[in-house]
Amino acid sequence: MRVVIFAPINVHALEIAGLTDVFAEANARAAKQVYEVTIVAEDDRPILSGSGLKMLPDLAYPAIVNGPDTLLVAGSVGVPRSPGQGVLDWLSRMAPQARRHGSVCTGAFLLGEAGLLRGRRVATHWQYAALLAERFPEAKVDGDRVFVRDGALVSSAGSSAAIDLGLSLVEEDLGRDIALYVARRLVVFLKRPGDQSQFSVHLAAQAVDRSRLYDVQQYILNHPAEDLSVSTLAKIAAMSERNFARVFKQEVGLSPSDYVDLTRIDVARYLLEGSRLSVDAIAAKSGFGSARAMRRAFLKHIGAMPSDYRERFRTAGDGARLSLSGIG
Repeated sequence: MRVVIFAPINVHALEIAGLTDVFAEANARAAKQVYEVTIVAEDDRPILSGSGLKMLPDLAYPAIVNGPDTLLVAGSVGVPRSPGQGVLDWLSRMAPQARRHGSVCTGAFLLGEAGLLRGRRVATHWQYAALLAERFPEAKVDGDRVFVRDGALVSSAGSSAAIDLGLSLVEEDLGRDIALYVARRLVVFLKRPGDQSQFSVHLAAQAVDRSRLYDVQQYILNHPAEDLSVSTLAKIAAMSERNFARVFKQEVGLSPSDYVDLTRIDVARYLLEGSRLSVDAIAAKSGFGSARAMRRAFLKHIGAMPSDYRERFRTAGDGARLSLSGIG
């Protein structure tokens, strides 16, 4: 199966490396060349990735004249620069010929420019989801899931999600056993299903470098079961409630109440995945107060009941214990 990956200018090196390593390990496990991976770019000169790593593409994109089995577009650091009409025409011509096509991270912007997102559900990095939806309103943008499959279209979130996407394709082609073997070989702790949330990424990436708000965010994370009302948080920030709510939304991108909800959900997720505590106990420790309130929050933000989430994503073995500062 030929896999063609288009690398834009300023490409994320991890996306190229992650995908190629997944397919190479699958070939090794299958003891035959199931996947033939070809990296293409605007021309055949070395590509300078966003991190400064240089890569040499196999071919310039015009050399691919017949549709591959799988066509993927990698993302760049930030929104990719438009590669020009020639590349967009090539993408729109190749995609229908491929068994499946798609993107990693901000590569979705190039699919959109090529007219390949109309009426389709697509994933991208949470930080660029709103912009993607604004530029391509005909697309159904999902800025929360790790990866999304919509018919022949496959797409994933940020850079490391390229590995998750690659593993899902290997599982589709070669079965679960080989996909899990590849995950172990790459020391991927867990092969995440595509509908797992990017919530923990929100919390890590949205911590702002402003001392008062940073202190507030750390307080929320370390004290999820305490009073986290706007009035309490404003006092920690030494700001008026009105000014605190305005500055927090401006700097973090979420209202204080939404941020508290997402933090509590993140804490609950860790406990559901890695402890043997009851749902009632987890609701108390994560600050929801009751299992009913936690269920409402999970249904609103994740689309699943806490018990269903635990059944699907639990990773801890018997006797496993989870330690997270501030929640015991």
